[in-house]
Amino acid sequence: MPELPEVETIKRDLEGTVLGRKILGVAINNPAVIRQPGPTQFAAGLRNAVIKRILRRAKVLILELSNGKALTVHLKMTGQLVYPGNGKTSRVSFRLSGNNTLDFNDQRLFAELRLLDDWRELKFIKELGPEPFDLTIRSFKKLLSGRKTRIKPLLMDQTFIAGIGNLYAAEILFRAKINPERSAVSLAEAEKTLLFKEIVAVLDEAIKCGGSSIDDYVRVSGKRGDYSRKHKVYGRQGKPCMACKTVIKKIAMGGRGTCFCPRCQK
Repeated sequence: MPELPEVETIKRDLEGTVLGRKILGVAINNPAVIRQPGPTQFAAGLRNAVIKRILRRAKVLILELSNGKALTVHLKMTGQLVYPGNGKTSRVSFRLSGNNTLDFNDQRLFAELRLLDDWRELKFIKELGPEPFDLTIRSFKKLLSGRKTRIKPLLMDQTFIAGIGNLYAAEILFRAKINPERSAVSLAEAEKTLLFKEIVAVLDEAIKCGGSSIDDYVRVSGKRGDYSRKHKVYGRQGKPCMACKTVIKKIAMGGRGTCFCPRCQK
């Protein structure tokens, strides 16, 4: 699933390509991805609206429109936004001023498109924790205080911090030298400080690389993100650690595979 760096990359790509464009029409090829309202109302509510602002909250894209409504896009596992599109594989295509189309692709139909009067009232949005880049070391340590949850599932908890998923939690913990099975309450002050610094550093570096293309994620241009070549542990189970040559181990945590170095991460 695309995480914060991938969705932020798409947001920035869209700002450079479709911001200020008018939506002239909407072709719905598969209504399964439209969660709210019905397909007819969805298309009618978008028609002739101008894309005024593009935002990201956690892993959700928000396109604010000139008619006061907002189009929210939750990519989930296989969602893609491609511009200019050709409509061949799109579930929904948005015909824009300038004679080009923004295609929404989703092979597995898990993604969610919504047209809302107020995106801030979406239940998922209201339950989100703070954005990583909005935190300070002091506020981060306050969030961690008294938490007995294991640190990796906690980083992935969207009500704790918004936007971090399985991939980046693994990479962050490796760089912070923290075992993913440690409880948050067990971390020393110096470990908390390093963890926060690595959250910011890893996410920032991944955004600069255009995110990680490991499955279906692509940028708006259709190009792949470049951060996957910098992965230290994610997807490297059975291979030697790049730092100490110990074999990278993979365990199950909360139903997700977790890769880490048993020597470097204590």
